[in-house]
Amino acid sequence: MDHAVIIREYMPDDKRRVMNLIRLNTPEYFAPEEEADLSEYLDRWRELYYVLETGGEIVGCGGINFADHHTTGKISWDIIHPAWQRKSLGTRLLQFRLEKLKSIAGIRRITVRTSQAAYRFYQKRGFVLNEIKKDYWADGLDLYGMEYKGNVLPSRE
Repeated sequence: MDHAVIIREYMPDDKRRVMNLIRLNTPEYFAPEEEADLSEYLDRWRELYYVLETGGEIVGCGGINFADHHTTGKISWDIIHPAWQRKSLGTRLLQFRLEKLKSIAGIRRITVRTSQAAYRFYQKRGFVLNEIKKDYWADGLDLYGMEYKGNVLPSRE
């Protein structure tokens, strides 16, 4: 992995390549029906979304959404190309967004909703499991609701 890693804002022209990433991670990390959800998210619900490139190729993506009157930052739609997993790229993309959220005045909480397939990734990086909902995403794919308890968020008014 000698290529430089670039994290940049998502652009609509990236959609085809992002949609390919979810296909490459289905069914291990995503249910087939989530592909349509991601497409709608990118078109209608995306707030802050980023792609991770190396060697000119998009090999990861992930977003931030807001809730609770802009006091909660929600880590959303993390996807890393299978060939690039376990190379610290997911950690870099998550850390980039955590730093972004920590810099936004008024953010008090950071959460993520994931599944049993990925919750340990977040747990190792400071997230604590708060809830499990069986078969939430699809049959056999449970929701794991987690909250970031790593470095304390700055108090900003």
